[in-house]
Amino acid sequence: MTALLLSRRDTPAPVLAATALFGLVLGWATYALHGTVPFLERATNSVSTWIIWTAVAGALIRSRALAAWSGALMMVLTCAGYYTASAQGGTFGAGGLGTAAVWTAAGLAGGPLLGWAGWAVRRGPMSARPVAGAVVAMILLGEGLWLGPTLHYWGEATVFLAAGALLTAFLTVFLARAGVPRYWLCAVLAPVGGLLFHLAEKLVLAGLL
Repeated sequence: MTALLLSRRDTPAPVLAATALFGLVLGWATYALHGTVPFLERATNSVSTWIIWTAVAGALIRSRALAAWSGALMMVLTCAGYYTASAQGGTFGAGGLGTAAVWTAAGLAGGPLLGWAGWAVRRGPMSARPVAGAVVAMILLGEGLWLGPTLHYWGEATVFLAAGALLTAFLTVFLARAGVPRYWLCAVLAPVGGLLFHLAEKLVLAGLL
């Protein structure tokens, strides 16, 4: 879907509009799928699912700066889509503004990084590609650590950790086949990044709960 929306010529207006639209839809879907099929609810109501699409968008964009800007915009509009749907559904409580502000700030901080990471895996300097791949894969690994040791949702944690391991392996092989020097750093750094992401997520969520 995102690939169809993005302009081949990477002109800023269509690309930014496409990422903004996708973010709004993703945020709305997260709210709309609450209480429905468990798989779909978890697939959307997830930090890693929200931001992994940011890396996908970055990988489809040829301009580094535009990939970073699109990452920030997508994350902010995902938050906007979710909390707008929440307000319309009558579940936007008194503390909603503070929570929305925290997640928007987190999106502004992490969105450009993930947009850059997606871009760098395909088009960045050779030295940066293994690190970028690890940044992308660490999201799923970190989410798995949050769901397992912290929340004790071991079934879901296993799925996220397995998906993170598979993504790490895929990106490592992709980099190796592209002739990237020290491609193996992706596999080394992804688990370390996953642990750091888990700790950062825990810190943010602990402040919200």
